[in-house]
Amino acid sequence: MKNSPRTPLSHDSGSSRRAFLRRTALAGGALLLLAPRSRAAGTDPAPATTDNETLRTIHRLRSTHGNFADRTIPDETLQTILRASVRAAGASNNQSYSIIVVKDPQMMKDLCGYAGSCLLLFCADYNRMKATAAALGYDYQPGTVVDFVNAAINTLLVVQTAVIAARSLGVDSLLTNGVHRGDIERHWKLLDLPATHCFPLLALVLGYADREPAYRTGRLDGLGVIHEGKYHTPTKAEVDDLIRQYDDKERHLGLNTDWDKQGYPHYLDWYFRAWVGRNLKPGTKETQMLRLLKRSGFIEV
Repeated sequence: MKNSPRTPLSHDSGSSRRAFLRRTALAGGALLLLAPRSRAAGTDPAPATTDNETLRTIHRLRSTHGNFADRTIPDETLQTILRASVRAAGASNNQSYSIIVVKDPQMMKDLCGYAGSCLLLFCADYNRMKATAAALGYDYQPGTVVDFVNAAINTLLVVQTAVIAARSLGVDSLLTNGVHRGDIERHWKLLDLPATHCFPLLALVLGYADREPAYRTGRLDGLGVIHEGKYHTPTKAEVDDLIRQYDDKERHLGLNTDWDKQGYPHYLDWYFRAWVGRNLKPGTKETQMLRLLKRSGFIEV
């Protein structure tokens, strides 16, 4: 905030804020730690810990990749998902995000490459707060990378809450970062996004799958992911075990089931060579995303 008096934060206030941020981060991390480990194809076992409906819903989460049925989500159901999603935790309770509801199939495809019953585009966004500040005579400029990170965390907590709410109501979903593929600037043109302090982060396609998946994608849930007490750098033996876990096709940890038929000794050989090979070295040119983040006012220059 500029050109307006501010009350200095006391040591206790700073400690409270840090404690709040830690709790928020842990809440988001808990959602990830509860992700399921798949077993054999076609099975959907309920772990022994899923002794309430909320945990059963979380362990039933899955992504629907393009196979949405031609079926509309009732408006009451959609509104229930939206109202539940905004109950997610957020720094300072400022709700520094916007959710754009898109129901036109072609618009959905233009935005992220997929279409379902509807699409929710989640943006880190301070413009509502800027408008209220201006109405009260304040020049509020959330123009640092810290502001962007805080807004991104707030936004992503809302996204995951929407996914869980949808699954609890029998609605399938696909989370996609397809919004960042191709010309990212298209979102400002297609949706009239504000030029500054608003940035599209993630698209959530909602609908009803036309068939059940053969399996749920697995998740690592032990060493290398969960660290007890302090960070633990994996040993050579533990790294070898992680590689073996990815090679175990019954765990469904990978994106490609035919990596061995393509001549790769391990799944991660395929992943690092064929899938993310272009990212093995640091970039030397400014990316489109960095340019747009600067234009949006989120990067100090």
